[in-house]
Amino acid sequence: MKTLIIGGAGFIGSHLCDSLINQGHKVGCADNFSIGTKENIEHLFENKNFKLYEIDAADRKKLRDLFQDFIPDYVFHLAANSDIQASAVNPDVEYRNTYTTTFEILSAMREYGVKKLFFASTSAVYGDKCNIELDENTPGLAPISYYGAAKLGCEGLISAFSYMNDIQSLVFRFPNVIGPRLTHGVIYDFIGRLNKDPEHLRILGNGKQTKPYIYVLDLVKAILQFMETGNRGVTLYNVGVEGDTTVTRIADMICEEMGLKNVIYEYTGGEGGWKGDVPRFRYCLDKIHQAGWRAEYSSDVAVRKTVQEVLKGKRD
Repeated sequence: MKTLIIGGAGFIGSHLCDSLINQGHKVGCADNFSIGTKENIEHLFENKNFKLYEIDAADRKKLRDLFQDFIPDYVFHLAANSDIQASAVNPDVEYRNTYTTTFEILSAMREYGVKKLFFASTSAVYGDKCNIELDENTPGLAPISYYGAAKLGCEGLISAFSYMNDIQSLVFRFPNVIGPRLTHGVIYDFIGRLNKDPEHLRILGNGKQTKPYIYVLDLVKAILQFMETGNRGVTLYNVGVEGDTTVTRIADMICEEMGLKNVIYEYTGGEGGWKGDVPRFRYCLDKIHQAGWRAEYSSDVAVRKTVQEVLKGKRD
């Protein structure tokens, strides 16, 4: 199969490139390298089934040129702004890198007759609903970040394009993804801060923020397992893990793995780490579990495994 991974040099996308290549598929990798890096995919450059396109998917002409050169059977859309705090400062980032990119990808698929799509959505579309177990049919979606709003808008576009053009779309809503090749987030930030100052650690919020963390290879396995939906329209799943992990627990694990003792935690205070942060939520995974998938790693295990890999500089 000819597959096109948009955002393929990023954290999740590069692991998906590896898995599809290993399964014998041809992979076109499109990335503008605003977040993704060539280091993530350089081991694939000599593979005859891999081709790199250095483009911005929000650029209509360049995206059309790509589709003319490499008309895919399947598009995996992972291109988006993944740094929520960055878009909190400048919401234009979400409009261009998340929403506009999605519209241009769907328009190109429509023009070139591509009928299969995977889209990486997010738990952030639900908004701040800490007292509700969130399932795929939870009403009243009300995101509180520009990131969540842009992703929800993308889901709307995908729904319409799928219906109007007989596209089979698989949409995953998942929480924080961690693992090798991590580029940002709490684990990445804490390790960086402790490398600079091993005696003090600034922690945003009150440290009680509690979220599920999914290991990247667990997520990739789920994508591959469900990519062929067999149904026109949108197939939607919550994707997550057993358990969750507090921010303070993450700090504790990092200090343990770095061999640091008596580190002074300096909390900035407040329930959320930043404006638009959802401090806690409960995710219902019944639908995807009943369909036959379950994450190998729990949240705590995924966090510790990732800390160990980041400290070792592991990239696989």
